[in-house]
Amino acid sequence: MKKTLILIAALILSACQQQVSEEVNLYSARKEALMKPLLDAFTSETGIKVNLISSKADALLTRIESEAANSPADVLLTTDAGRLHRAKLAGVFSAVVSDTLIDSIPSQYRDSENLWFGLSVRARPIMLTAAATQIEITRYEDLADPQLAEQICIRSSGNIYNQSLVASSIEANGEASTEAWAKGLVANFARSPQGGDRDQVRAAAAGQCSVVVANTYYLASMLSDTENVVDYQAASKIKVIWPNQEGRGTHVNVSGAGVLKTAPNRDNAIKLIEFLASDTAQKLYADVNFEYPVKAGIELHPILKAWGEFKADSLPLTKLGENNARALQLMDRAAWK
Repeated sequence: MKKTLILIAALILSACQQQVSEEVNLYSARKEALMKPLLDAFTSETGIKVNLISSKADALLTRIESEAANSPADVLLTTDAGRLHRAKLAGVFSAVVSDTLIDSIPSQYRDSENLWFGLSVRARPIMLTAAATQIEITRYEDLADPQLAEQICIRSSGNIYNQSLVASSIEANGEASTEAWAKGLVANFARSPQGGDRDQVRAAAAGQCSVVVANTYYLASMLSDTENVVDYQAASKIKVIWPNQEGRGTHVNVSGAGVLKTAPNRDNAIKLIEFLASDTAQKLYADVNFEYPVKAGIELHPILKAWGEFKADSLPLTKLGENNARALQLMDRAAWK
């Protein structure tokens, strides 16, 4: 009888320990409202609880470095390949061997050493209002044309999305050519860079500029929120132009994630990233976040469909991180504030 009780107690203890272990700790630079539908779907499918901490991207990396071996984080999910590369250089990621991720995510959207994986694609095209000049804008390079003087609204050089755009140009056109382009672009600013991508769209709609460079998911979000009449009407005045379709293609980037080398729940961390690359999650990325799925064959949100298909730059996104320091220095020389 005593042995039986001991065995039962051991089984209960083992079950409790297993139940406690069925969790994963996610540090996310994406807003909770954007991630919650995906995380709820993951928990529903796997039974694994997700403990979410959301903050700014740079703050999360600093926190992980400060916590070191004591960090409870299993997964870092952040925006832009440039930030993923910074985390890689900081040495916080560990390589993941997963046929699921390799099969689901094209090679240009994941780290060459499998330290991070892109999970959603965002495009950064050119956007125009009806007030744009008659100059034909078909390439990013056209933004430096003097005929566009005082017509362009774009975020600051401190914005990682712009840094990655410049980094992609360095790879495609070389540093000298990109610097000349950046100086021409700055000369065409309608105002000093300020605000986020939505603010550029609002400024264009208000007549402060006629040309905008912004990520598509911001514009799609404004178009979807019909209750916000001001933003909806502003976004409705904007036309999306897919640049460089006869050449390298439109600049794209990713949000992505990696498993931390100190992850206390490594297996569950891998399961979470694999789920975020699944058909279910990729459809949610498209429907909830207005992003392009990283996985082929996923239906787009109707707003994205309406903009038509486009050729995306096939540049391996690791190059965006590798060229980031040069891009920053170049932008400083161009007086891009």
